Amino acid sequence: MTVMVEATNLKKRYGDKQAVDGVSFSVKKGEIFGILGPNGAGKTTTLEMMETLRSIDSGQVLIDGIDVAKHPDKIKYMIGVQPQTPAFQDKTKLTEVIEMFAAAYGEKVDPIAFLRDVELEDKADSYVESLSGGQKQRLSITTALVHGPKVFFLDEPTTGLDPQARRHLWALIKQVRDKGISVIMTTHYMDEAEVLCDRIAVMDNGKIVAIDTPQNLIKQLLARGFTKQQHVEQANLEDVFIDLTGKELKESI
Repeated sequence: MTVMVEATNLKKRYGDKQAVDGVSFSVKKGEIFGILGPNGAGKTTTLEMMETLRSIDSGQVLIDGIDVAKHPDKIKYMIGVQPQTPAFQDKTKLTEVIEMFAAAYGEKVDPIAFLRDVELEDKADSYVESLSGGQKQRLSITTALVHGPKVFFLDEPTTGLDPQARRHLWALIKQVRDKGISVIMTTHYMDEAEVLCDRIAVMDNGKIVAIDTPQNLIKQLLARGFTKQQHVEQANLEDVFIDLTGKELKESI
Protein backbone atom coordinates (compact mmCIF):
# COMPACT_ATOMS: atom_id res chain seq x y z
CA MET A 1 0.00 0.00 0.00
CA THR A 2 1.04 3.62 -0.63
CA VAL A 3 2.79 5.33 2.28
CA MET A 4 0.94 8.59 2.95
CA VAL A 5 2.81 9.83 6.05
CA GLU A 6 6.48 9.31 6.88
CA ALA A 7 7.86 10.62 10.20
CA THR A 8 11.62 10.25 10.69
CA ASN A 9 13.53 10.87 13.94
CA LEU A 10 11.17 13.61 15.16
CA LYS A 11 12.38 15.59 18.17
CA LYS A 12 10.89 18.39 20.27
CA ARG A 13 12.25 19.89 23.49
CA TYR A 14 10.62 22.26 25.99
CA GLY A 15 13.32 23.62 28.27
CA ASP A 16 14.81 20.68 30.15
CA LYS A 17 12.15 18.23 28.95
CA GLN A 18 12.64 16.19 25.78
CA ALA A 19 8.95 15.87 24.90
CA VAL A 20 9.51 13.91 21.67
CA ASP A 21 12.75 11.96 21.36
CA GLY A 22 13.50 10.45 17.97
CA VAL A 23 10.04 9.28 16.90
CA SER A 24 9.78 7.45 13.55
CA PHE A 25 6.82 5.73 11.89
CA SER A 26 4.90 5.57 8.62
CA VAL A 27 1.18 5.52 7.88
CA LYS A 28 -0.32 3.93 4.78
CA LYS A 29 -3.10 5.34 2.62
CA GLY A 30 -6.50 4.34 4.05
CA GLU A 31 -5.08 3.17 7.40
CA ILE A 32 -6.15 4.04 10.94
CA PHE A 33 -2.95 4.54 12.93
CA GLY A 34 -3.23 4.97 16.70
CA ILE A 35 -0.73 6.61 19.04
CA LEU A 36 -1.13 5.44 22.64
CA GLY A 37 0.68 6.41 25.79
CA PRO A 38 0.28 7.83 29.29
CA ASN A 39 -0.15 11.55 29.91
CA GLY A 40 3.05 13.39 29.04
CA ALA A 41 4.28 10.68 26.68
CA GLY A 42 4.53 13.13 23.76
CA LYS A 43 1.49 12.03 21.75
CA THR A 44 -0.17 15.43 21.27
CA THR A 45 3.15 17.18 20.60
CA THR A 46 3.89 14.61 17.89
CA LEU A 47 0.52 15.27 16.27
CA GLU A 48 0.92 19.04 16.51
CA MET A 49 4.29 18.92 14.73
CA MET A 50 2.71 16.88 11.94
CA GLU A 51 -0.22 19.32 11.76
CA THR A 52 2.14 22.35 11.38
CA LEU A 53 0.91 23.67 14.77
CA ARG A 54 4.35 23.31 16.42
CA SER A 55 7.81 23.72 14.97
CA ILE A 56 9.97 20.62 14.52
CA ASP A 57 13.30 20.85 16.36
CA SER A 58 14.85 18.11 14.22
CA GLY A 59 13.76 15.22 12.07
CA GLN A 60 11.28 15.26 9.21
CA VAL A 61 7.64 14.63 8.38
CA LEU A 62 6.53 13.96 4.82
CA ILE A 63 2.83 13.91 3.91
CA ASP A 64 2.27 12.49 0.44
CA GLY A 65 5.92 13.30 -0.25
CA ILE A 66 5.70 16.96 0.86
CA ASP A 67 7.90 18.20 3.71
CA VAL A 68 5.73 19.60 6.54
CA ALA A 69 8.38 22.03 7.81
CA LYS A 70 9.26 23.39 4.36
CA HIS A 71 5.74 23.67 2.93
CA PRO A 72 3.30 24.22 5.84
CA ASP A 73 0.77 26.11 3.68
CA LYS A 74 0.50 23.21 1.23
CA ILE A 75 0.16 20.74 4.11
CA LYS A 76 -2.76 22.66 5.64
CA TYR A 77 -4.79 21.98 2.50
CA MET A 78 -3.89 18.27 2.62
CA ILE A 79 -4.89 17.52 6.20
CA GLY A 80 -8.01 17.65 8.35
CA VAL A 81 -7.77 18.18 12.11
CA GLN A 82 -10.37 17.45 14.76
CA PRO A 83 -9.29 19.05 18.04
CA GLN A 84 -9.84 17.43 21.41
CA THR A 85 -12.51 20.03 22.28
CA PRO A 86 -14.25 21.44 19.20
CA ALA A 87 -15.49 25.03 19.43
CA PHE A 88 -17.94 26.71 17.08
CA GLN A 89 -19.43 30.20 16.93
CA ASP A 90 -22.74 30.53 18.78
CA LYS A 91 -25.96 31.40 16.96
CA THR A 92 -24.69 29.73 13.81
CA LYS A 93 -26.72 27.13 11.95
CA LEU A 94 -25.08 23.85 11.04
CA THR A 95 -25.38 24.57 7.32
CA GLU A 96 -23.64 27.91 7.88
CA VAL A 97 -20.84 26.23 9.82
CA ILE A 98 -20.17 23.82 6.94
CA GLU A 99 -20.22 26.63 4.37
CA MET A 100 -17.88 28.76 6.49
CA PHE A 101 -15.28 26.00 6.87
CA ALA A 102 -15.46 25.15 3.16
CA ALA A 103 -15.02 28.83 2.22
CA ALA A 104 -11.85 28.98 4.33
CA TYR A 105 -10.35 26.46 1.89
CA GLY A 106 -11.82 28.16 -1.19
CA GLU A 107 -14.38 25.39 -1.61
CA LYS A 108 -18.10 25.53 -2.26
CA VAL A 109 -19.98 22.46 -1.04
CA ASP A 110 -23.46 21.11 -0.46
CA PRO A 111 -23.76 21.37 3.35
CA ILE A 112 -26.75 19.04 3.49
CA ALA A 113 -24.74 16.26 1.84
CA PHE A 114 -22.00 16.61 4.45
CA LEU A 115 -24.49 16.69 7.32
CA ARG A 116 -26.20 13.61 5.87
CA ASP A 117 -22.88 11.73 6.00
CA VAL A 118 -22.73 12.25 9.79
CA GLU A 119 -26.48 11.79 10.35
CA LEU A 120 -27.13 15.42 11.23
CA GLU A 121 -29.29 16.33 8.25
CA ASP A 122 -32.35 16.81 10.47
CA LYS A 123 -30.35 19.37 12.52
CA ALA A 124 -29.36 21.44 9.47
CA ASP A 125 -31.21 24.57 10.60
CA SER A 126 -30.39 24.14 14.30
CA TYR A 127 -27.85 26.27 16.12
CA VAL A 128 -24.58 24.67 17.19
CA GLU A 129 -25.23 25.34 20.89
CA SER A 130 -28.32 23.12 20.78
CA LEU A 131 -26.27 20.03 19.89
CA SER A 132 -25.26 17.31 22.34
CA GLY A 133 -21.59 16.45 22.90
CA GLY A 134 -21.70 13.56 20.46
CA GLN A 135 -23.41 15.66 17.80
CA LYS A 136 -20.76 18.39 18.14
CA GLN A 137 -18.03 15.79 17.66
CA ARG A 138 -19.75 14.52 14.51
CA LEU A 139 -20.07 18.08 13.22
CA SER A 140 -16.40 18.62 14.00
CA ILE A 141 -15.49 15.59 11.91
CA THR A 142 -17.41 16.77 8.87
CA THR A 143 -16.01 20.32 9.07
CA ALA A 144 -12.51 18.82 9.01
CA LEU A 145 -13.33 16.92 5.81
CA VAL A 146 -14.99 19.64 3.68
CA HIS A 147 -11.83 20.18 1.58
CA GLY A 148 -11.15 16.50 0.88
CA PRO A 149 -7.98 15.97 2.95
CA LYS A 150 -5.64 13.03 2.47
CA VAL A 151 -4.84 12.69 6.17
CA PHE A 152 -7.20 13.18 9.13
CA PHE A 153 -5.90 13.81 12.67
CA LEU A 154 -8.00 13.17 15.78
CA ASP A 155 -6.79 13.87 19.32
CA GLU A 156 -8.78 11.80 21.86
CA PRO A 157 -12.01 12.18 19.84
CA THR A 158 -14.40 10.38 22.22
CA THR A 159 -13.32 11.79 25.59
CA GLY A 160 -16.40 12.61 27.68
CA LEU A 161 -18.91 10.91 25.38
CA ASP A 162 -21.41 8.30 26.55
CA PRO A 163 -21.07 4.70 25.24
CA GLN A 164 -23.68 5.12 22.49
CA ALA A 165 -22.05 8.30 21.17
CA ARG A 166 -18.61 6.68 21.32
CA ARG A 167 -19.71 3.71 19.20
CA HIS A 168 -21.43 6.03 16.75
CA LEU A 169 -18.22 8.02 16.36
CA TRP A 170 -16.24 4.80 15.85
CA ALA A 171 -18.46 3.97 12.87
CA LEU A 172 -17.84 7.43 11.40
CA ILE A 173 -14.06 7.10 11.78
CA LYS A 174 -14.18 3.76 9.97
CA GLN A 175 -16.20 5.38 7.18
CA VAL A 176 -13.51 8.05 6.81
CA ARG A 177 -10.85 5.32 6.55
CA ASP A 178 -12.92 3.43 3.99
CA LYS A 179 -12.87 6.51 1.73
CA GLY A 180 -9.11 6.08 1.44
CA ILE A 181 -8.21 8.79 3.95
CA SER A 182 -5.35 8.03 6.34
CA VAL A 183 -6.43 8.52 9.96
CA ILE A 184 -3.97 9.27 12.77
CA MET A 185 -5.48 9.36 16.25
CA THR A 186 -4.61 9.41 19.92
CA THR A 187 -6.78 7.84 22.60
CA HIS A 188 -6.64 6.76 26.23
CA TYR A 189 -9.28 4.08 25.65
CA MET A 190 -7.69 0.71 24.96
CA ASP A 191 -10.96 -0.80 23.72
CA GLU A 192 -11.26 2.06 21.23
CA ALA A 193 -7.75 1.48 19.90
CA GLU A 194 -8.32 -2.26 19.64
CA VAL A 195 -11.57 -1.82 17.69
CA LEU A 196 -10.47 1.01 15.38
CA CYS A 197 -6.75 0.91 14.74
CA ASP A 198 -5.10 -1.09 11.98
CA ARG A 199 -1.75 -0.45 13.69
CA ILE A 200 -0.66 1.15 16.95
CA ALA A 201 2.43 2.97 18.17
CA VAL A 202 2.91 2.92 21.94
CA MET A 203 4.78 5.98 23.27
CA ASP A 204 6.44 6.50 26.63
CA ASN A 205 8.77 9.32 27.72
CA GLY A 206 8.87 10.77 24.22
CA LYS A 207 9.88 7.53 22.51
CA ILE A 208 8.00 4.84 20.60
CA VAL A 209 8.44 1.58 22.47
CA ALA A 210 6.38 -0.65 20.15
CA ILE A 211 4.62 -0.55 16.77
CA ASP A 212 2.37 -3.30 15.43
CA THR A 213 -1.24 -4.35 14.97
CA PRO A 214 -3.29 -4.58 18.18
CA GLN A 215 -3.58 -8.35 17.68
CA ASN A 216 0.17 -8.84 17.27
CA LEU A 217 0.99 -6.69 20.31
CA ILE A 218 -1.35 -8.87 22.40
CA LYS A 219 0.22 -12.06 21.00
CA GLN A 220 3.71 -10.77 21.79
CA LEU A 221 2.68 -10.06 25.38
CA LEU A 222 1.28 -13.57 25.77
CA ALA A 223 4.44 -15.05 24.21
CA ARG A 224 6.46 -13.33 26.95
CA GLY A 225 4.52 -15.40 29.47
CA PHE A 226 1.92 -12.87 30.55
CA THR A 227 -1.13 -14.35 32.27
CA LYS A 228 -4.05 -12.97 34.26
CA GLN A 229 -7.09 -14.39 35.98
CA GLN A 230 -9.85 -14.74 33.43
CA HIS A 231 -13.57 -14.42 33.98
CA VAL A 232 -15.42 -14.16 30.69
CA GLU A 233 -18.97 -12.89 30.49
CA GLN A 234 -21.09 -12.97 27.36
CA ALA A 235 -21.96 -9.28 27.85
CA ASN A 236 -20.93 -6.36 30.01
CA LEU A 237 -22.63 -3.30 31.49
CA GLU A 238 -21.86 -1.19 28.42
CA ASP A 239 -23.70 -3.75 26.26
CA VAL A 240 -26.67 -3.53 28.64
CA PHE A 241 -26.64 0.28 28.40
CA ILE A 242 -26.58 0.24 24.58
CA ASP A 243 -29.31 -2.40 24.41
CA LEU A 244 -31.64 -0.59 26.80
CA THR A 245 -31.10 2.99 25.66
CA GLY A 246 -29.66 2.91 22.16
CA LYS A 247 -32.81 3.47 20.14
CA GLU A 248 -34.16 6.12 22.47
CA LEU A 249 -30.84 8.02 22.73
CA LYS A 250 -29.97 8.00 19.05
CA GLU A 251 -31.86 11.19 18.27
CA SER A 252 -30.06 13.15 20.96
CA ILE A 253 -26.53 11.92 20.36
